Amino acid sequence: MGADVDHELRREAAVLIETDLTGLPVLVVGPPGLTASVVRRHERAGAVVTVAPSPGDVTDEVCADARLAVLVGPGAGWASVRDALAGRCPVVVEVPDAPRGRVVLVGAGPGGPELLTLAGIRALAEADVVLTDRLAEVGDVARLAPGAEVVDVGKRPGHHAVPQDEIERIMVARARAGLTVVRLKGGDPYVFGRGGEEVAAAVEAGLPVTVVPGVSSAVGVPGSAGIPVTHRGVSHVFTVVSGHVPLEPEQARSLAGLGGTVVLLMGMHNIVPLTTALARAGLAADTPAAVVERGFTPDQRSIVGTLATLPDLAARARATSPSVIVVGEVVRQSAVWARRVGAGSADAPAMDGVA
Repeated sequence: MGADVDHELRREAAVLIETDLTGLPVLVVGPPGLTASVVRRHERAGAVVTVAPSPGDVTDEVCADARLAVLVGPGAGWASVRDALAGRCPVVVEVPDAPRGRVVLVGAGPGGPELLTLAGIRALAEADVVLTDRLAEVGDVARLAPGAEVVDVGKRPGHHAVPQDEIERIMVARARAGLTVVRLKGGDPYVFGRGGEEVAAAVEAGLPVTVVPGVSSAVGVPGSAGIPVTHRGVSHVFTVVSGHVPLEPEQARSLAGLGGTVVLLMGMHNIVPLTTALARAGLAADTPAAVVERGFTPDQRSIVGTLATLPDLAARARATSPSVIVVGEVVRQSAVWARRVGAGSADAPAMDGVA
């Protein structure tokens, strides 16, 4: 088959999948192992798919029900199948890529399927296996990845049900078996997501690997509360810090001296030592500071105070993870957000308040 013909067949198949096939009976014909991705794409488009893995499975009854037939790989050369389908329904031929496993790291963003990128949605639709954790809150993963094996690796703040090395082992083993493995991660894979380690594991195993960026909670969650991490004339720099361990004195001095905005992720259990370290390093006690809890969920709320008052406010409000802590003058912009058209009275609290 010439390259031009192959390209045209792929284009024709792609056009069909962009069409709404809801309820359309589709017959997919081809050897086991080559048809899985074709079946998933058609099911995602709404088709009712029947799979025939051998010529003997293409019976008169199956052909009579089909309104579209897709012949995959060697299935296109089965003469008895073509004869059985002749004159009954349109027939499309797909030439599958050589079976080879791959790994795709997908950033799910800070919450909700609407914050997934189109590339992330496409990767999930093509997945054979999805390794997901609690921080990747995109709703029904099975709906986004029809037919895929969904493995919950159980990561949540401060608790990893499946150790990182075991996650990497599962990821590599499934991909080596010829499957497309999506590692679905909250936020962005490269922002405290251990994405670099998982890429390294795939590369070391000789597997193709790609990374789909995601909206980081470091920027998205403060923004959802009306707090920009930069603002002209207020802050032209922001620093994102992992708060899962307290700051060393020299780290705190560097942050206090740099100025701008400090965004602390995974820091709620260390909010007292973190804010104390910044104050001791010279950051003014009255510097505005906020906790934005459960961003992009119906339970989202903001706790706004100062470097000195925020820990007590958060404790009294019983704020928990997942939360993002923001320190800097940009926090004052949340008051502007509260005045937008259509805002409720509790959308953003006054200083030393909770909403």
